[in-house]
Amino acid sequence: MSAGDQRCDQVNIDADLVARLIRTQFPRWTELPIAPVDKPGGDNMTFRLGTTMLVRLPRFPRWVGQVGREQRWLPQLAPQLPLPVPVPLAQGVPGAGYPFPWSVYQWLDGVPATRDRLLDQERAARALAEFLAALQGIEPTGGPPPEWSNGFRGVALADQRDSPVVRSRIEARIAALRGLTDTEVLTAIFESALAAPARAEPPVWVHGDLAPGNLLTVDGRLSAVIDFGTLAVGDPACDLIGAWTLLTPRGRRICRELLGVDDATWARGRGWALSALLPAPADLLDADHAGQGRRGLAELVTDYRESG
Repeated sequence: MSAGDQRCDQVNIDADLVARLIRTQFPRWTELPIAPVDKPGGDNMTFRLGTTMLVRLPRFPRWVGQVGREQRWLPQLAPQLPLPVPVPLAQGVPGAGYPFPWSVYQWLDGVPATRDRLLDQERAARALAEFLAALQGIEPTGGPPPEWSNGFRGVALADQRDSPVVRSRIEARIAALRGLTDTEVLTAIFESALAAPARAEPPVWVHGDLAPGNLLTVDGRLSAVIDFGTLAVGDPACDLIGAWTLLTPRGRRICRELLGVDDATWARGRGWALSALLPAPADLLDADHAGQGRRGLAELVTDYRESG
């Protein structure tokens, strides 16, 4: 599905709709206030429900499968993870003019993690590595494979399905930067990721979207991991996005050492990081986004060149 096709399928969601859904399906919460969060999301919309809960609703047909995936697997994964993750409290059904299933979760305190908000990079690197090691160590039997509704997170980079790292998408995003940066080296980074040996070990659990907005921080420390809609069993290289978007070069080295990431996985992880760091056209007009993107791409290039 192209971005344009997806926009055509977008469902409009506001607080009044959420109130109607709560009133008809969970009347015990009818009197609780409902308000959108500061950054309600792109693929899903998120609203506060009272002070201890949130409501999360898919905006597009592609992401409907995320509801059942989180409802099924988060209760099983949560006790085995070292950081808090969302706890499903209820699952809603289509109604009140809204066509998809939806979820109510326990609210987790914190603000979106950024490199500048992490006061101790070594502590952050250890926390991220411990989370990933724990997630990858959970028995994966029966877990969801990379598929349409999780954006094919965890696929091999040569896979031609519609993932963030599919060749056509990466090449188009690199081409959009021609004249603004060294697109030849960005292409070389992607080609090196494609050329890296594929994972030979069995697939493991992956979060799939460890971008800064999906990690929370309290008092300068990583405090929670949210948005498991892209949860899958696949190649853990995709979760190295977290190391590239949150950690300094020193923090990344610590994280890599603790996880024991080999050269092939690291190269594939650079390919996934490229998909997260390449700016969208709108980001080029935002000074903060543009600055963060340039910094991240510069570090990606330095790592690639130092790795030979």
